[in-house]
Amino acid sequence: MFTGIIEEVGYVRSITRGAHSARITILAHTVCQGTRLGDSIAVNGVCLTVTEISSSVFVSDIMAETLQRTTLGELQCGDAVNLERALTLATRLGGHLVSGHVDGAGTIRSILKEGIASILEITCSPELLKYIAVKGSIALDGISLTVCGVSDSSFSVSLIPHTQMQTNVYLKKVGDTLNIECDLIARYVEKLIMSKIPDEAEHPRPVLTEELLRLSGFIGGEL
Repeated sequence: MFTGIIEEVGYVRSITRGAHSARITILAHTVCQGTRLGDSIAVNGVCLTVTEISSSVFVSDIMAETLQRTTLGELQCGDAVNLERALTLATRLGGHLVSGHVDGAGTIRSILKEGIASILEITCSPELLKYIAVKGSIALDGISLTVCGVSDSSFSVSLIPHTQMQTNVYLKKVGDTLNIECDLIARYVEKLIMSKIPDEAEHPRPVLTEELLRLSGFIGGEL
């Protein structure tokens, strides 16, 4: 598990692609400290296992499904990547619980300045969008962020200058893709609600909405 608070921006030193996998070598410093073989490091939000480690470099293998589901398959030598070591019992949970199991990818539709902040609008599939709610948590390339807007085909997040400078997001532009991990709680709530509904062809399962949450007792009515 991770927190979505990026510890360091590392750089891809090499990436070797095979028929159904890849091996990536990343230049880093902070996340290599105290890390041992078999430990987990989130790379752009994707949980990878350390297979080789030194004081400034670590190596991980990437399986075929991960290459297909995430943006790691698009990485090139020299690319900047967000890095975070797995949390411990002594770690401060400054963001939100992030598993490192990416749900899919989204595409930056627009980047707008709003005061000192930058507003990113990101398009994604309806399958992911149904788990995204205003003021809910989301991880983008491993960064814990709060959703500030949702439409029929996209959602928006606000980035303060600190987040932009401490992560690789300042390098992103319109058309770039980002790894998306939806809030774990949203998936569990859907599973609990859907388990109460008969799974029959004549009773199609409804879409998870605020009204359905209220009727199922997960949120209260108006005060």
